[in-house]
Amino acid sequence: MAANASAQIKIGVNVSATGPAASLGIPEKNTFALLPKEIAGKKVEYIVLDDASDTTTAVKNARKMIAEDKIDALIGSTVTPNSLAMIDVAAENEVPMISMAASSSIVLPVDSKRFWVFKTPQNDSHMATAITGHMSDAGIKTIAFIGFNDAYGEGWYKEFSKLADLRKLKIVANERFARTDTSVTGQILKIMSSNPDAVLIAGSGTPAALPQKTLKERGYKGKIYQTHGIANNDFLRVCGKDCEGTFLPAGPLLVAEQLPADNPVKKSSMRYLAAYEKAYGAGSISTFGGHAWDSGLLLEAAIPVALKKGEPGTKEFRAALRTALENISNLPTSHGIVNMSATDHLGLDQRSRVMVEIVNGKWKLLGKAN
Repeated sequence: MAANASAQIKIGVNVSATGPAASLGIPEKNTFALLPKEIAGKKVEYIVLDDASDTTTAVKNARKMIAEDKIDALIGSTVTPNSLAMIDVAAENEVPMISMAASSSIVLPVDSKRFWVFKTPQNDSHMATAITGHMSDAGIKTIAFIGFNDAYGEGWYKEFSKLADLRKLKIVANERFARTDTSVTGQILKIMSSNPDAVLIAGSGTPAALPQKTLKERGYKGKIYQTHGIANNDFLRVCGKDCEGTFLPAGPLLVAEQLPADNPVKKSSMRYLAAYEKAYGAGSISTFGGHAWDSGLLLEAAIPVALKKGEPGTKEFRAALRTALENISNLPTSHGIVNMSATDHLGLDQRSRVMVEIVNGKWKLLGKAN
């Protein structure tokens, strides 16, 4: 029995399946049920815990899975603050970690701690480039910013303001709100008084609908941009008609069926879409589930390589798994083509994003992002 137990690969998964980030975490949790139960002849067990969108719980879950379940790799969490909090745990225990949250600060710079950390969602910098390009092409001159008052909002403001400056776009207001807020009237009144050509809302999941609905209630007529953090159908449901005409950058998965046949990501995006909708119903696809699927694809590519260096459950295997992840090249995923390196623990390029508009309550592909 002991030999069999040591031969089994254990993957610890931490998702935000309840709390403010639930609309992101639920499709991620659903996706782990679709991942392979055997890789390279070894049984794979996914131990899935819910951190309830809470940073303290995320850390507790990570410690529990490492200490008690003796996991070989850690996946999670759904959101940036929780993922950042888990980095120390992964690094001190020398367990490779794959985050499903977006902020570039999760993997950059690749220091002694982030040496152990990878992620699947596009960097906020990738998406900020797409947004500022679209704004510039649309003749926008002034922008107001409102984002979460946490690492997600801060990361977005940092990247967006840097690129806005390069494109001669002037930020005329900079506001914050909490994921759990029920009103942002004060912040929106300040934004309205600055009379911007466009507003960028840097939030994720259904909480990002609140500023947009408030802007519409107050009669704002300019363009509204959101980030790839809203790219799921729950956001469309909560935001309703107030979403109409919104622009956002997104992973190709969001509009997989609309991608041209020669798009290099179409085939791998459609593979996940077909698997997820077969299990959970037509129209149930979510880009956030795609980040979970892609973490599985990374492990599927890295595990056979790592097994040449050590057995599951050992320090040697975990170290080899980290190295194998870092050397993944030309791997098609649901969101792009991954080419990792010692200085890039994301590995995505411009093929991982498109610009999208919300039209008649649906996602409409606008074409390649600049």
